[in-house]
Amino acid sequence: MMRTPSLATLRSAAGSPPAAPIPLRARIRTVLNLRRLRLGSGLVLFAYVLTHLTNHALGNISLDAMEDGLDLASALWLNPLGLALLYGALLIHLGLGLQALYAARFFRWRPGEVVQMVSGLLIPPLLISHIAATRIAFATEGLDKGYAQELYAFWVASPLSGAMQAAMLVIAWLHGCSGLYFWLRLKPAFGRAAPWLLAVAVLVPVLALLGFAQGGRVILALAQDPAWRAGALQPFHVGLPDQVARLAAIRDGMLTTYAGLIAVVIAARGGRTLTEIQRGTIRLSYPDGKVVRVPRGTSVLEASRRNRIPHASVCGGRGRCSTCRIRVLDGSDRIPPTGRAERAVLERIAAGPGVRLACQFRPESDLAVVPLFPLPPRVRQADLLDRAQSGEERFIVAMFVDLRGSTRLAEERLPYDTVFIINRFLGAVGDAVREAGGSTNQFLGDGLLALFGLETDPEPAARDALRAVDLIAEHVATLNALLATDLEHTLRYGIGVHAGPAIVGAMGDATDARFTALGDTVNVASRLQGLTKVLGCIAVVSEAVYRAAKTAPTAIREIPVEGRSEPVRVSTLGVP
Repeated sequence: MMRTPSLATLRSAAGSPPAAPIPLRARIRTVLNLRRLRLGSGLVLFAYVLTHLTNHALGNISLDAMEDGLDLASALWLNPLGLALLYGALLIHLGLGLQALYAARFFRWRPGEVVQMVSGLLIPPLLISHIAATRIAFATEGLDKGYAQELYAFWVASPLSGAMQAAMLVIAWLHGCSGLYFWLRLKPAFGRAAPWLLAVAVLVPVLALLGFAQGGRVILALAQDPAWRAGALQPFHVGLPDQVARLAAIRDGMLTTYAGLIAVVIAARGGRTLTEIQRGTIRLSYPDGKVVRVPRGTSVLEASRRNRIPHASVCGGRGRCSTCRIRVLDGSDRIPPTGRAERAVLERIAAGPGVRLACQFRPESDLAVVPLFPLPPRVRQADLLDRAQSGEERFIVAMFVDLRGSTRLAEERLPYDTVFIINRFLGAVGDAVREAGGSTNQFLGDGLLALFGLETDPEPAARDALRAVDLIAEHVATLNALLATDLEHTLRYGIGVHAGPAIVGAMGDATDARFTALGDTVNVASRLQGLTKVLGCIAVVSEAVYRAAKTAPTAIREIPVEGRSEPVRVSTLGVP
C-alpha cells in the first residue's frame, strides 16, 4: 500500500515552514508526559484520601482504633518523603486543574466531566481549613491534635465545620473515582472489575461517614465529663487564643490566595473571549450544507458542539485519540501548522493530506471541513429488544458476525481508535441487520449475535437473514471506503447462519435478566461462523435456512461441525 505523505511534507506544500524533525517516539512521550503527570499526582492524592477514609472507618470499632490508625497514617505520610510526595502532588494537581478550567469550553459537556471539574474546584477551599487546623498547626505552633480534639471541634465546638469535613470527604472521593473511571474505562479488564470497583467506591465513603459519626457520638458523651474536657482540651492540644488567631489568619490567607487564582483564571477566560470577539469570526462549512460562524481561533470540535453538529470524539476532545479527525477541503492552503500534541497523534496514525484533529485544529480563516467519523444516528434501546415471552420456544434464524484481525488492529492503533473502529463496524452490521428486519441481540466483543423470526413466520425470517448477508457486505464496504485513508487493511469479517427451534426469552437471575436465545440452533450458527476461516469464505449458511426461505442455494456441501455427530449441509458465500 502506498504510504501517505508526512505532515512535514504537507506543511511545506501549504507554504508553512517545516518544523525541526523530532523522532515520533520522543513526540509521543512529550504528549503523554503531561497526562502522566496529572494521572500520577491524582493517584497519590487518591491514595491519601483512601488512607484518610479508611482511618475514619475505624470509628466503627472504637475511638482508640481511630487513634492507632492515625499513628500508622502519620508514619506513612508525615515523613519527609511522604510530605514531599503529597504536597508536590497537591500543587501539581491544583495547577493542572486551574489550567483545565482555563482551557475548557463548556459546550455540551458530559455529566461525568461536569462532576469531575466541579468537585475538583470545591476540594481546595474545603481542604485548606483542615490543613490549617492540623498539619500547619503542628508545624508552626507545635499543637498536637488527635482524633479526640478534631472530633470535639467537629461535633461539639463547630458542627458546621463537621458538616464541611464530611462534604470534603465525599467530594474528594467522588472526584478521585470519576478520574479513575475516565482512566480505566477502556482497559481490557475493566468490564470484569467494574462491579467490584463500584462496590468499593460505595462502601469506602459509607463506612468512613459511619465511623466519623460513631466517633462523634463517643466524643459527645465524653464531652459531658469536665475531667475529660480538662485533659483533652489542654492548650498544647487545641492552642491558646493568640495561636488560634494566627492559624485563622493563615487559613484566610490561603483561601484568599485560592480565590485570587480562580479570579485570575476567570479573568483570563474573559480576556480570551474578548480577544476572540475583537479578532472577528470565521465560517465553517460542513458536508450537509450547514455553515456556522464561530470566533476566530475556535477549534472545529468546539464549533461542532456549540452548534449541535454531531461530531465523534471518544476521548472528549483531549487529544488522546483521533476519532474527531477531519479533512480540510476548501481553504486548505490557509491551514495553520500543527502543534506538537496534534502532530504526534497524526503521525502515529499516518494521516493523509489535509487531515487534522478537530479538537486541536483552530482555523484562522473560512474553511470547509468533513468529519471523517460522523456519528451514526442513535438507536433507542427499546428498538433493539424484542417482546417475545420469556421461555417461549419458536423457530428462529440465528446469525453470528465476527470481525477478523481485531488483535492486529489493536496493535496498530491507539486504544481509543481501536474501540471506535470496532464500534463503527458493529454499528454498520447492526444497521444492516435491522434494515433487513432482524434484531441485534448480543454484542460479543468484536462480534454480535443477530436473531430473525422473533415476530415473523419462518419463511420471511429466513429471507430476511439471507438479505442481511448482502446488506452487511454493502454496509461494511461503505465503512471500508470511509476508512480507506486511515486503515492499511480493510475490515474483514465472518458470518454463520443457521435456522431451527430455540428457546427465546429473558435469561438470567432476578437482578440481571437479559433477552436472548438458547439452543442447538444458536450453537450451530456460532460454529459455522468459526468455520469461515477454515473454508476461506465470508459466510457459511446452513441448508436449513434456504429450506425455510424456500430458496435453492447455488451449491451445497457437507461439513463436520464440532459438537455434532452428523455433518451439516451448508452453502459458502464470498471470499474474505
